[in-house]
Amino acid sequence: MLKIKLRMVGKKHQRSFRIIVQEAREKIQGKFVEDLGWWNPHFDKFEIKKDRVLYWLEKGAQPTDTCHNLLVKAGIIKGEKKPVHKVKKKKEEVETAAEETEEKKEEKPEETSS
Repeated sequence: MLKIKLRMVGKKHQRSFRIIVQEAREKIQGKFVEDLGWWNPHFDKFEIKKDRVLYWLEKGAQPTDTCHNLLVKAGIIKGEKKPVHKVKKKKEEVETAAEETEEKKEEKPEETSS
């Protein structure tokens, strides 16, 4: 399965990324099929070959979450961005979830074995 991934290039503390098409199980610094562009997060600049990205998406390549968000930002893919980091639950949500699980436990009658 092909993936559209970010590949790190550059020195320490000066990283930039290449946007590549690569086999999903291949090492990130290993062989890749095609180079689709670049992204520099320090200056928030990027350049992506739109026609080649659309070609690989038609062929079935799946972008990683961060690449998906870059493609949405570039206007190549329509839709919402995917959350990349975990979002902590608020205290209210945690309390209601705990109450719901307690209610489910109370509703189930205990079975006795004979």
